[in-house]
Amino acid sequence: MPRPPAIALPPAFKRIAWSNLFAQFSEQIALAAAPLAAVLLLSAGPAETGWLQMMQTLPFLLLSIPAGLLVDRASRRTLMVASEMLRAVSLAATLLLLVAGYVTLPLLAVMGFVGAIGTVCYSVAAPALIPAIVPRAQLADANRWLELARSLAYSGGPAIGGAIVAWTGASLAYVAATTLSLLAVVLLAGISEEKTEPRPRRNLLHDLIEGARFLTGHALLRPILVTAIVFNIAWFVLQAVYVAYAITSLEMTATGVGITLGIYGAGMTIGAYAAPALARRLPFGVLITLGPLGGLLAALVVLLTVWFPSGALAGLSFFLFGAGPVLWSIATLTLRQAITPNAMLGRVSAFITTATFGARPIGAALGAIVATRYGVDACLLVATSGFLIQFLVIIASQVPRLRSLPEPA
Repeated sequence: MPRPPAIALPPAFKRIAWSNLFAQFSEQIALAAAPLAAVLLLSAGPAETGWLQMMQTLPFLLLSIPAGLLVDRASRRTLMVASEMLRAVSLAATLLLLVAGYVTLPLLAVMGFVGAIGTVCYSVAAPALIPAIVPRAQLADANRWLELARSLAYSGGPAIGGAIVAWTGASLAYVAATTLSLLAVVLLAGISEEKTEPRPRRNLLHDLIEGARFLTGHALLRPILVTAIVFNIAWFVLQAVYVAYAITSLEMTATGVGITLGIYGAGMTIGAYAAPALARRLPFGVLITLGPLGGLLAALVVLLTVWFPSGALAGLSFFLFGAGPVLWSIATLTLRQAITPNAMLGRVSAFITTATFGARPIGAALGAIVATRYGVDACLLVATSGFLIQFLVIIASQVPRLRSLPEPA
């Protein structure tokens, strides 16, 4: 990863970065508010919040690949605008249900599902749009700023969402989320259409196979894909039950839960700021391993709360979950953009998104099933086992190849 360049990033990227910041804040406030509303208003338990998490992430599994095919054929800017607008509509609809007193757990899940459809398309299109706007030498710097925006949202969003729910109820949290989402739409709409070369009509199945073959056949990208799948399954086994576990077992308030989730974002922010300095001092392969290692250490810390119930330990674990994996996100995204042909970026991004986000409903469903049959403690043990596996995968498969890899430029 190169040093941050002296020249400024393009104005169009700055609009994308601000839009991304608002969209991420909106998403994190809503994601914090939904399970809290389910527990506090609808008396949901760990199993119910697990199924809610599954519905809120299921579109990533079902729609990421179709979205990638669309991204390689349509205007990426227009797709991002429409996607964020869909999410804003779902947030507004949830707000109306809360105000009218008609919200139920199934309706909360359906609105989360609809909003996640917009998030899927936005998430797949953004990494494909950036290389068309930002010079290749500035990709690492641009990705770092995007991760910083995401980190700030992850640090502030859950804490704000939890505090709003605790002080005024869930309705105001959805007002804030809807407003931020609409601001993201306005910023995206002000970006000029990207210039693209005419592409011949291609067979959808052929394009899908071509993208999958490139990703699974690449010696550097294939282990990243496997690690991402295992990491996110384990992460959402934990996420599926965390809110209910924190409130019932750790005796935390809604504000306390929001703070621990916000500490996750603080860890991401610190990791993103430290990324350039670490990249100058560590081999690229070592930098890649810090994410899986951070996940494993964090899982071990949160597992300790079974025997030593403590909000402080929960906060420490979420800090580690943020600080290590954000380095992984920056490094692997820059690597992917540098080695993937532009015409294939949408499809490759879609497969990666399916791995990183599509694995989440699987993890959430697994967490709900394990919590129902064996209890929350078993969920934490299953999650820790998953983080151990993903660390071993990257150590065994990725580091030997990346030690000799030139720095991405």
